[in-house]
Amino acid sequence: MKIKLFPWLYFLPLCSFFFCIHVALVSGDCLGDGRVCLEDEMMLLLQLKSTLKFNDAASNKLVSWNQSTHCCSWGGVIWDATGHVVSLDLSSEFISGGFNGSSSLFNLQHLQRLNLANNAFSSQIPPGFGKLGNLIYLNLSEAEFYGQIPIEISGLTRLVTIDFSILYFPGLPLLKLESPNLIMMVQNLSELRELYLDGVNISAQGKECCQALSSSVPNLHVLSLQSCDLSGPLDSSLLKLRSLSSIRLDDNNFSAAPVPDFLANFSNLTQLRLSYCGFYGTVPEKIFQVRTLQILDLNLGALEYKIFRDITQLHSQSQDCDFRGAIPKVMADLTQLVYLDFSNNKFSGSIPPLSLSKSLTGIYLSHNNLTGPISSFHWDGLVNLVVLDLRNNALNGSLPTQLFSLPSLQMIELSNNHFSGPLSEFPVVPFSALNTLDLNSNHLERPIHESVFHPQSLNMLDLSSNKFNGTVELSSFQKLGNLTTLNLAYNNLSINAGLATPALPPPPNFTTLKLASCKLRTFPDLSTQSRLTYLDLSDNQISGSIPSWIWKIGNGSLVHLNLSHNLLEDLQEPLSNLPPVLSTLDLRFNQLRGPIPTPPLYSGYVDYSNNRFTFSIPHDIGLYISSTIFFSLSNNNITGIIPKSICDASYLQVLDLSDNAFSGTIPSCLIQNERLAVLNLGRNRLFGNIPGELGHMCSLHTLDLNENLLDGKIPKSLANCEALEVLSTACNSMIDEIKIY
Repeated sequence: MKIKLFPWLYFLPLCSFFFCIHVALVSGDCLGDGRVCLEDEMMLLLQLKSTLKFNDAASNKLVSWNQSTHCCSWGGVIWDATGHVVSLDLSSEFISGGFNGSSSLFNLQHLQRLNLANNAFSSQIPPGFGKLGNLIYLNLSEAEFYGQIPIEISGLTRLVTIDFSILYFPGLPLLKLESPNLIMMVQNLSELRELYLDGVNISAQGKECCQALSSSVPNLHVLSLQSCDLSGPLDSSLLKLRSLSSIRLDDNNFSAAPVPDFLANFSNLTQLRLSYCGFYGTVPEKIFQVRTLQILDLNLGALEYKIFRDITQLHSQSQDCDFRGAIPKVMADLTQLVYLDFSNNKFSGSIPPLSLSKSLTGIYLSHNNLTGPISSFHWDGLVNLVVLDLRNNALNGSLPTQLFSLPSLQMIELSNNHFSGPLSEFPVVPFSALNTLDLNSNHLERPIHESVFHPQSLNMLDLSSNKFNGTVELSSFQKLGNLTTLNLAYNNLSINAGLATPALPPPPNFTTLKLASCKLRTFPDLSTQSRLTYLDLSDNQISGSIPSWIWKIGNGSLVHLNLSHNLLEDLQEPLSNLPPVLSTLDLRFNQLRGPIPTPPLYSGYVDYSNNRFTFSIPHDIGLYISSTIFFSLSNNNITGIIPKSICDASYLQVLDLSDNAFSGTIPSCLIQNERLAVLNLGRNRLFGNIPGELGHMCSLHTLDLNENLLDGKIPKSLANCEALEVLSTACNSMIDEIKIY
């Protein structure tokens, strides 16, 4: 039997009137799985879009909301079978405002998941969130909300996940949880599983936080309270949260509390982060025996504690003592560990083997006092290891070649240790992921083996400050097409400057190139380098002229140029078109002659000392060094007066014009410059007295006026320079009537 549907359309209003049946209009065809989008919900979304301020060009979701497209194609929106919006994701939509308590968002009563993270609302959290009673997931992290978190959040009793995390910077408004406080916010949230409040100013005692959480959110799995201004001891009531698997308490101030024993009693613990917490006393050995641990972060910087009573004694030195003693051997038994960070402590002894931790992806043990070799058995089976950071220790012995065969390894950081011997041939895994190899400041020797040129993904190579010898063809690095940073400085190498070889691929496009003390005799041809920002060719034997192309490399991106300690004599053309961002220009200890080059306009460090420059300083020098902090012309043959425009360099902290032939008087503004820490005018022909008064904000550490023609009295106002350590006025005609202590 066929039923005619059309007459039922006339019957619907009667149903609504007599039987209180609600009839909602739907828009568009049914979706592929039979769902429809309710017209009124679509209108609410379009109204929301019209009130929000966002970047159309950067948006991926909001721009897709319009009446001409089907609702199923609206980005970030999920509809349920009845046509209601149940999930809304507007994260990273470059929203910058237009959101308040009257927003149509709060009329989406069926909403279960809401994500507004990574935007720039720059407002307080509206109380309207309290209307969204069906929410189970709420993410407002990194959205630039500030002020007090509203009490209405505590009424969202179905919430499973809350993320209000922020990355706080000094000077920005705080997101606070004070009135209401944490206790009030969570008192009704018994379903909560994940709580992320990183960066929120809670300003509470750890004990009261633990008690509030343990009594209100018994099923909590994730607790993340990084940088929340918590203080005082943690309370063992936290143990009631038997499901806790992730605890993050870094960057708080538990300085009045020992490391709690009970942290080792969470049977499901996979992540424990306690860096920079201020704990003191004994760290329980049991923590290192929690076999479920995957991430253990004890990067504890400047705290006061000892590890175990049988390993070391407590050394309290004004918040300046670190973990001491050996890394516990029980670490070798943590088979589930995926991340290990013990950096910035004072661990000593050898590194325990970690080969049983097959899932390890990161090992961070830098800035300790670890000693001994790193044998091949340390790394057996660590096929998932991505980062190995052992910098700044006292490790020794040879480098195990097996290390380079780990298939997932991307970063090897072994600088500032005592490794010795050759960098032997090492096996290169096909499609090796290695992108960073940093071996600087060790005792490695002999020629650099050619296997170094094989890892095609290598991006950064630093072999500086070792004892490598032999000749290296710069063109060898053409094989490393992805290389952007190369540092071979301060070895016993001889670098052949030829860079381009037609038979090889094009040379790498460097961003950083450091070839100091590499016995270079000519400039390498870098004229085609389009991204170079840092170039150091100092301490070589390069003679002749500074080529004109050197100011054009990097297409104006050159920030640092060091050509000091060479045999350079002149410049091919005047410095009229310097890179606009060149902040460091070091030409000292050459044989450069002629007028001094005009400094880069926005430079911070300019050193022309120990050359043969002549003539006088340009009268408008202040225009070019207005941002300069360090400026030296010492030990040249410069004559004339010190121009008054030099006082326009209001950021100057070091000015050295010594060992020249300056005449005239000292500009009074130099003496009155409250930023200046070092002023050296010694061994010139300056005359007159020391002008001006030195204010109470005087920063001078060194004032050298030695061997001039000055007369008069040393001003009593020099006593205002409380930081003054060196005052030299010898070989003048001044009367000393002041005592400097």
